[in-house]
Amino acid sequence: MAKHKTLAFFIPHRGCPHQCSFCDQRTISGTVQAPAPEEIAQTCEEMLERQAPLKDAEIAFFGGSFTAVEPDYQTALLEAVQPYLGAGRFSGIRISTRPDAIDAAVIQRLKQYHVTAVELGAQSMCDTVLEQNERGHSAADVRRASQMLRQAGFSLGLQQMVGLYGSTLQDEYDTLEQLLLCQPETLRIYPTVVLAGTRLAEYCQPGVYPALSQEEVLDYCADALCRCHAAGVRVIRLGLHDTPSLRQNMIAGYFHPAYGELVESRLYLRQLQKAAEDCGKPELFVETALRTMSKVLGQCGCNREALAKQGVTLRVQESAAVLSGTFLTDGRCYGIYTAK
Repeated sequence: MAKHKTLAFFIPHRGCPHQCSFCDQRTISGTVQAPAPEEIAQTCEEMLERQAPLKDAEIAFFGGSFTAVEPDYQTALLEAVQPYLGAGRFSGIRISTRPDAIDAAVIQRLKQYHVTAVELGAQSMCDTVLEQNERGHSAADVRRASQMLRQAGFSLGLQQMVGLYGSTLQDEYDTLEQLLLCQPETLRIYPTVVLAGTRLAEYCQPGVYPALSQEEVLDYCADALCRCHAAGVRVIRLGLHDTPSLRQNMIAGYFHPAYGELVESRLYLRQLQKAAEDCGKPELFVETALRTMSKVLGQCGCNREALAKQGVTLRVQESAAVLSGTFLTDGRCYGIYTAK
């Protein structure tokens, strides 16, 4: 999974025309009040003093629907960060917004203020799911906005929520394929977390919602990571960022503080099982890239335990000679981003 550096500012609910079934941005981000332009400028200044020169780091405005924010506030935020863009500073500005909040005037303003990347909260490409979760936009809006942004030269990012109310596993796979047809450069995949006080919390009933199991969602995310890797689309986030307020308010859903690593561990397990089958020996010795042993072994050693149940003992050694995302065993190289 690709690493992505941003200095992120959260603007909870600002610009949203209504509240979606799953949404409580204040809980998700840990932010209660939208920042003032002066605060943003000060934070940028402090980061440059500590870490300059920067390389490929972006300033990001997340959490609301940036292009639907009242124009004066939106412009004030964009103007506040202009002095911190350029060589040795931040490489550009990344924003997130709604698919139905993109038009020609919006695009002109974003280009004027050196916005380089726009992420659209698509969430699903199934119109029934979008309607049931009160998104207020359609799959056609995602396709239209994506095309406009790509044609204007922006780096396009898309976001998917897995396990929304009414969504089936097939809907998730269909959504992924439709999102990839929009030709994004990046994708964020957020397994749904149900927060107290949201509409989704009202829907929670045993056997009704959430409908997908933890294993189904984990396996889906592993498949999605492989599919994106094959399509050349960088997955820059898997799972919500861990915050105290999120833990205090979640009542159901699919959360893990390191969900991305959990998914990559599942990919390692798939290939470890294949390698064990290929070699046909009671012991599997693998060499893996530096700083990847925990992913190979799995959370709390779950991959090692899974192989043990199949009568195979796993031994692991890290090596600087092994490329990330692969491991070596019995003279063969296995890549983890391989579809089942």
